[in-house]
Amino acid sequence: MSDRTELVQRYLAAWNATVPAERDALIAETFTENAGYTDPMGSVRGHAALAATIAAVQEQFAGLEFTLGGPVDAHHELVRFTWHLGRPGGAPLVVGFDVAEVAEDGRIAAVHGFLDQVPAA
Repeated sequence: MSDRTELVQRYLAAWNATVPAERDALIAETFTENAGYTDPMGSVRGHAALAATIAAVQEQFAGLEFTLGGPVDAHHELVRFTWHLGRPGGAPLVVGFDVAEVAEDGRIAAVHGFLDQVPAA
């Protein structure tokens, strides 16, 4: 299970990376070239689209960081985990969970994201 937990930690690190070159390197290390990402806010495919999505989320939620919200659960090529988005050391403002499909090379091929708690409009 530790390899799946490490994969999820790299995934969250990509979402937290604010330096574009660092973010791009983490995306390349963590996602297959044609990886898909879908959540209630949209759907994208490929490294460039993932980088743009992450940058947009960082702009919207400046100063917040993603953290793992509990244990990583995995079977076969699937990994699910809860994540929190909030100020470091504070209560999460957003809580969600993702299900990731892991490719044979150990990178993420697709992510299906769900939002469990979001701030009021």
